[in-house]
Amino acid sequence: MPVPSPRERLPFPYRPESEAVAAALASLQGGLDWDAVIDSARPWVESVRANPAPFWAMESLLREYPISSAEGLALMRLAEALLRVPDAETAVALTADQLGRADFEAGGDEGPHKMLASLSASAIALSKRFLPDAEQPAGLLQRLGARTVVAATVRALQLLGRQFVLGRNIDEAMKEAAAQRKLQPMLRFSYDMLGEGARTEADAERYQASYLNAIDAIAANAAARGPGTPMERDGISIKLSALFSRYEDAQRERVFETLLPRVWALVERAAAANLNLTVDAEEVDRLELSLDVFEAVAQRIAAACPQWEGFGLAMQAYQTRALALIDEVAAIARRHGLRFMVRLVKGAYWDGEVKRAQELGLPAYALFTHKQHTDISYLACARAMFGHADVLFPQFASHNAGTIAAILQLARAAGTPFEMQRLHGMGEGVYREVLKDGSVPCRVYAPVGEHRDLLAYLVRRLLENGANSSFVHQLADPAVAPQELLASPLVAVAASGLPLPPALYGPSRPNSAGADLACEAMRAPLLAAVAATRVETVAEARAEDAGAAMARLAAGFPAWSARPLAERAAALRRAADLLEQRLPEYCGLLVREAHKTLGDAISEVREAADFCRYYAEQAEARLAEQLLPGPTGERNTLRLHGRGVFVCISPWNFPLAIFAGQVVAALVAGNSVAAKPAEQTPAVAKRFVALLHEAGVPGDALELLHGPGETVGAALVADVRTAGVCFTGSTQVARLINRTLAAKDGAIVPLIAETGGLNAMIVDSTALPEQVVDAVVQSAFRSAGQRCSALRLLAVHESVADGVFKMLAGAMAELSLGDPALLATDVGPVIDDEAYAGLARQIARLRQQARLVGETPSPAVPVMPRLVPPVAFEIGAVEELREEIFGPVLHLVRWSGDVDALVARINALGYGLTLGVQTRIDSRAERIAAQARIGNVYVNRNIIGAVVGVQPFGGEGLSGTGPKAGGPHYLYRFCAEQTLTVNTAAAGGNAELLAGMGH
Repeated sequence: MPVPSPRERLPFPYRPESEAVAAALASLQGGLDWDAVIDSARPWVESVRANPAPFWAMESLLREYPISSAEGLALMRLAEALLRVPDAETAVALTADQLGRADFEAGGDEGPHKMLASLSASAIALSKRFLPDAEQPAGLLQRLGARTVVAATVRALQLLGRQFVLGRNIDEAMKEAAAQRKLQPMLRFSYDMLGEGARTEADAERYQASYLNAIDAIAANAAARGPGTPMERDGISIKLSALFSRYEDAQRERVFETLLPRVWALVERAAAANLNLTVDAEEVDRLELSLDVFEAVAQRIAAACPQWEGFGLAMQAYQTRALALIDEVAAIARRHGLRFMVRLVKGAYWDGEVKRAQELGLPAYALFTHKQHTDISYLACARAMFGHADVLFPQFASHNAGTIAAILQLARAAGTPFEMQRLHGMGEGVYREVLKDGSVPCRVYAPVGEHRDLLAYLVRRLLENGANSSFVHQLADPAVAPQELLASPLVAVAASGLPLPPALYGPSRPNSAGADLACEAMRAPLLAAVAATRVETVAEARAEDAGAAMARLAAGFPAWSARPLAERAAALRRAADLLEQRLPEYCGLLVREAHKTLGDAISEVREAADFCRYYAEQAEARLAEQLLPGPTGERNTLRLHGRGVFVCISPWNFPLAIFAGQVVAALVAGNSVAAKPAEQTPAVAKRFVALLHEAGVPGDALELLHGPGETVGAALVADVRTAGVCFTGSTQVARLINRTLAAKDGAIVPLIAETGGLNAMIVDSTALPEQVVDAVVQSAFRSAGQRCSALRLLAVHESVADGVFKMLAGAMAELSLGDPALLATDVGPVIDDEAYAGLARQIARLRQQARLVGETPSPAVPVMPRLVPPVAFEIGAVEELREEIFGPVLHLVRWSGDVDALVARINALGYGLTLGVQTRIDSRAERIAAQARIGNVYVNRNIIGAVVGVQPFGGEGLSGTGPKAGGPHYLYRFCAEQTLTVNTAAAGGNAELLAGMGH
């Protein structure tokens, strides 16, 4: 089947929330009687409160240990991590760390399980006394006691897991389902095999085998139970991201080549057995892609088994496009003459979607920021689904009594078949009441899998349902009256529930505007610009040109320095606005000249704009004249002013962002600037200098001098008029500049240097391997490893190293190496032939001296020169890493014993730029950060992409001088200071003081 071209099926995702809410409310006009909803739901609420769920049920746990409390958070984090920890020492440290952060002896609970709650709290509190401090050695008795506590905690978590996972395998789950069905014959089940997302092809193949095995088992069980429609039978839920490790819009061709056949194999098997198969919901950036895959499968169903009505899709009402999504799925059904089963949920990735929009600088959120808006959308979608009942079988997943009552009211009005759904282990009390009349079918969404695999899933459910605003949480709180609990959500709120992404940093500084490359409307102009861009040739300056330029800049310095601070800051803000307006232009240039991928290019333009606005804001806040305290009759002021001509020398790996950051910092502080870009990337620098001139920086305050560092750069540094140097590049060149400045006569000239690093990441056995691998791949191989912050050394605890290394190798095998102008490319070429030859020599040495762990395959047909496949080698010790390899080369090492010793060995390398820590032991992360002589420490995330004003960037030791770029202390280094003291009483006395005393 040919790969369908991408097309926009749905509205623009980042439109104002108010528009979507208004449309949803309009569609509900006259459709609901909320007083009747309350009358229906109130008896359910009262009955649940009178007959509460068991102590281990989700509702009860959320009452006793709400996740907003230290106790609830500690138990949640233990649940997420403890079962996967293989070594006792780390398990003890994790348990001590988490339980030690909460007070389980506080008591005071007056809930329905007071005795059990008190016993459990007392048991936990007693257990804490057997645990050592998380990061301190323990004696023999304490070690024995601690291991007993950990064993009991593990067993308790396994028991907890049984409340939320139907079975460890499909056979066990079906037995449990049969037992539940004896008590509630209207129950149906949809089994979820806990495939949350593959990182490797081996993962995807394992998940597919699990799905196929489950379908066969469900089919055999269904056959034994007799005839039935797909709606009446049990079924399976699948995640597309579990079936292909690169399920993302940028990998569209591979999705249809690899994923589609796997989905079809499952669909074909389910259709043959007349079961239902539902495709689970994915995040916003994969929604359009999911629809394309869904329709491609539907087209095959129409050809092979058009009578089958069991194919389904889950849809999330919290997305602002949810109503349009319902209509589009119905349209697909009509196009192909099919009927689908459609599961409506409120949504599962809200916090992640919010963070993504903020990080990408998108204009709005693609989801609702008020809970009641999601409720409005849910009900509007429900009504729409009933309106499409000829092609959709509606399924409604909710634990909210008010929502359930509203759905039943809409269903009675529509007169069409439907079903309710709940999550196994949740909402049992409400559904016990709902199902009493025997007319409402209910399907249980039933997770299946080993307990150690389910706990991250369990934590996600806790987070979704444990928030103070959630129905499940409030249902367990008798202080919330039924009338309040069931209040109508059908009222729009005018303002967003969160600051919009552009307002992330408050009113004084906008977040830079970005783009979502998964959105056709946003990527089209960027791709067009890349295709149209031609890199201009920039004339080289000669060494003798440097002197003339410095003379002009020295002459222009007094006038620029005398400009009011507000004017200089305004010029920077105009430059930021121009950069955003010309995002496609600059992205095209970065892709073509610097070989950036489009995603990296967008980030770099945004960083340059952020530097402009941040330094403008900081200058006005920190460089203005300050009145200082002092004795009467005297006025003391502190003034900061430019030093003179600053020489800014920037690298090729961030030819716009670092170039811009250096230049605008020097300018706003009142200096004139001689800007020397890297020889490889002068065109983007020239374009930015022209933009600054357009924004109001005069020509004699800023000049570009493109040429070799050995000649032009050296002449600028040595010039007598140089008042300061800002440099980013290699440690060797920084030393050379430092020696040159020290040897000069005249004023002592400041050097601001940011150099490279032997950047490490420490991984212990509590870390989630999937998160580790995601962070490692991004940190080590994004931008072809050509970042000073890139990961060079991965240190993994020996108890989990084999598994992490294997998963990493599998993930590396899935990376795409090629032309950075293509969206599908993950890793482009290195910058030039010299870099390529150097990397080739270093990799050849490692092939002789180290063990190859993983390597990205080269393209079958070479697509462009200087492609270096990402590669990872295991070495024997930290000390074997002696030099920075500036490319996609990663060193791996195993560690054991004392983590303090490992940090000391990393410190001994002499560099201090970035460090990653992957652990669930909070005190361990804090201890490592305190001991590390490292400028930027990142915990449980990647170690690249520092954001201006959020993660000020810069190192120590061999990694630079500081102060940190993008931080509050940076501008001071570009300034000279003057203290002015005036004796205001010199002319006869202190008139102001005397007047105030009345003498």
